[in-house]
Amino acid sequence: MSNSIPGLAARRAALRMMDGVLRRGEPLDQASHAAAKGLEPNDRALAIAIAQEAFRWLPDIDALIDGKTRRKLPDDAKARMVLRIALAQILRLETPPHAAISTALPLVSGGPKRLVHGVLGAILRREARLPDQPTLPAEVASRWRENWGAEMVAAASTQLAAPPPLDLALKDHAATAEWTEKLGGISLAPGHIRLQRGTAIEELPGFDDGAWWVQDLAASLPARLLGQGKGKQALDLCAAPGGKTMQLAAAGWKVTSLDKSAKRQERLAANLERTGLSASANIIQADALGWKPDAGYDAILIDAPCSATGTFRRHPDVLHRVGARQITELAELQSAMLDHASRWVKPGGSIVYATCSLEPEEGEAQIDAFLERSPEFRRAEIPRGIFPAGIAATKTGDLRTLPDMLSKAGGLDGFFAAKFIAP
Repeated sequence: MSNSIPGLAARRAALRMMDGVLRRGEPLDQASHAAAKGLEPNDRALAIAIAQEAFRWLPDIDALIDGKTRRKLPDDAKARMVLRIALAQILRLETPPHAAISTALPLVSGGPKRLVHGVLGAILRREARLPDQPTLPAEVASRWRENWGAEMVAAASTQLAAPPPLDLALKDHAATAEWTEKLGGISLAPGHIRLQRGTAIEELPGFDDGAWWVQDLAASLPARLLGQGKGKQALDLCAAPGGKTMQLAAAGWKVTSLDKSAKRQERLAANLERTGLSASANIIQADALGWKPDAGYDAILIDAPCSATGTFRRHPDVLHRVGARQITELAELQSAMLDHASRWVKPGGSIVYATCSLEPEEGEAQIDAFLERSPEFRRAEIPRGIFPAGIAATKTGDLRTLPDMLSKAGGLDGFFAAKFIAP
């Protein structure tokens, strides 16, 4: 297959990305590294945008395809994959149909070109449109409806329609008003600024000075539960790329920042260097389940590996690669991590457990089970006013954010966090 056709390399990369997610269960971020290797930056960005939009609207795109085929194409058929990326371009990225078709047909060279061309032609002749809001995968919608109700599912569909705004976390909370004005954004909490997407991060004021870092508002809430450090020792588990480590360091904690990925730790170190917080953090590469500290900590933040279903606005691929099996496996890992790390906190010290998941098995149920196994720990009372307006502690005293929260201000990721005190 020749790459002489303009734009073909980007489409081939998008096809490989979808294959990596749907066949091998890789996160799109991971699949994109191999699929886009050697591409120019613009082509790489285009390939990722195509794949993201295809995942964002996958059930609706598939419905269009199935409406124009006599026999249902297998979910993993190459023809279906090519049709998905072509329709994502035409219906979401406003790519001219001739450009989408001319770069789609070579992808099925030696295969069902006539089928792909015929289906695209039939859909375009009918001037088909996608619905106003994406349809969630049936398994996800059913699971979330059972756990959170129909209103949450409707809100999730609304939030899925477009990527979220850009959230920044400030190193100096006292400068919130100053930086909000400089950056032209809005603030929903001290130390937070929200911007519309579009500007390159590196070009924003304050980037080179390390005044802030990118961090979803919901992701910034767990570290706030630990308050000011005043030189005390904190352990941040599964820390890379470092948002929570930087929060703790900026709040005066001396942080041990542990992560098992060397590559992700490189980003963590770069972020600490840029923000001038390196002196307050000690980076360790290790697997949390096989590591043991030399001494106890005043506070431990467990940002546990999870399904990440709460990040579906930014990572729509998660809706199509995470199911009941993965959630169960991750819950078992989280349970082991909680039991292991709880031995390292000093008497009277604090543990905050957090996941960017919308699955109760990884949040509420996880903490209930831990406290049943370890009744000597007790839930900590969350002070009032620690969260942005519109977010409050649950009846059990935990943090749970859902897609229908702060919707008028741009929404936020789904997150869970709980704080408890060691005996």
